[in-house]
Amino acid sequence: MELTVPDKNMISIIYNARLISSKELALEIIDKLNIHSTSWISSAGDLMSNTANLSNTRIAIIIGGDGTILRSIRALSPYDIPVVGVKMGKVGFMAELDPSEVFEKLPYFLDQKNVSNANIRTELRMMLEANITSDDAKMPRITIHALNDVTVGTSQTARLVELEAYINETHITNYRADAIIASTATGSTGYALSAGGPIIFPEAELMILQPVAPHTGLRDGIILSPDSTIRLNATKGYQASISADGFIDSVLNPDEYVTIKRSPYTAKFLREHQPDFFFTALKLRLGLAYRSQRPLENGNQQES
Repeated sequence: MELTVPDKNMISIIYNARLISSKELALEIIDKLNIHSTSWISSAGDLMSNTANLSNTRIAIIIGGDGTILRSIRALSPYDIPVVGVKMGKVGFMAELDPSEVFEKLPYFLDQKNVSNANIRTELRMMLEANITSDDAKMPRITIHALNDVTVGTSQTARLVELEAYINETHITNYRADAIIASTATGSTGYALSAGGPIIFPEAELMILQPVAPHTGLRDGIILSPDSTIRLNATKGYQASISADGFIDSVLNPDEYVTIKRSPYTAKFLREHQPDFFFTALKLRLGLAYRSQRPLENGNQQES
């Protein structure tokens, strides 16, 4: 029996083009759930060119790791499309299902009644908007939306960048560092964590300003309200580049700067797990479980 889907509402199946198994699972989902007439399939990299299909999509199934989900969210979020992630990566915090449970549980997620009556909850994640502009420009040259983070760093190999940092038009400091990360709570377990930032509950609405290997300026991160505006511009003699969610997007011209604020878009994830499952995932995926301890003769403890 074919799955019933409301008129003019399609199911998007998105896969990681670098993983053969990801596309194979996508095709198998379409066959086994018999949704040939109510679904369309795309690699994450080709989503931006599927505007006609995106405007007619009610739910997206993304098969891959966090990188595949991040790339897909950039295309999906302007269309307010909720996501079910199927984990194919090594370390994943965003996916809800393992491949082994896809055929048992996906029909439950695809049934609109379960979403409407809250058997499946919708988890909202704050996103960031970054604009590349100059004082003389009437409009930004580039606008980027990101779920994890926006990073401004050097555009040259093995060199520092010096960035003036402003928060709500107040100059905070000049950083000389490898890069500066503006992160959401979702991104706190990504690049910002490796730079020494805190782990934040992913549904929290806030921003983190975190330097990477700073030589001067503040060495610790700053946690900001979600309504803050960050401005970063390279000082004279330094060239900077910007990336969003780990993808290189643009090199800044000498007269340009980056402003980062809350995005008007929100990432939507469909969840069977309750919010506190994040802490279980954190322990399992980052290896945070305590190791057993055995006493020493002098009374001290030693990890084993």
